[in-house]
Amino acid sequence: MQRNTFPWFWVALAAFLLLLPGPAGRLVLDLIGGVTLLFLLLPLLAAGGLFLAWQALRSRLITCGVCGTTSFGTTTCPACGSPLPNRESDRAERSWSSDGMEALDAGQVTIDVESVDVPTSAESDSRQTS
Repeated sequence: MQRNTFPWFWVALAAFLLLLPGPAGRLVLDLIGGVTLLFLLLPLLAAGGLFLAWQALRSRLITCGVCGTTSFGTTTCPACGSPLPNRESDRAERSWSSDGMEALDAGQVTIDVESVDVPTSAESDSRQTS
C-alpha cells in the first residue's frame, strides 16, 4: 500500500508561507483575515439592511382607525370598508398616531399652565413652628 504525500506537500507549503515573514506570508494572512472579517460582518450588514427595509415598509403601512386592520396602498379598509386617510393630502393638516387615532397638532393647540407657589424648606419650617 503506497502512501499519498500530496496533501502533506500543501500543508507544508501553507505552514512555510505562514511562518515566512516575507510578502507571500503577509498576503496569505491578509487574505485569511479578510475572508474571516467578511464572514463575521456579513450577517450584521444583512441584519442592518433588513431593519432599514422594514422601517421603510412600515412607514408606508396605513392602520384603519375603525377596525385596526393594517393595509398597504389602499384608500379603503379591506376588512370593514371605511375610508383610510390619504397620507399625501392629509399630512399637512392631520397627523395620525400608530393606533389609527387622529393626533393633535402641537402647533395648533393652546395649553394653559397655572403656576403654583411651592413653599421652600425654610418657609415650611417657620409655618410648622408658629
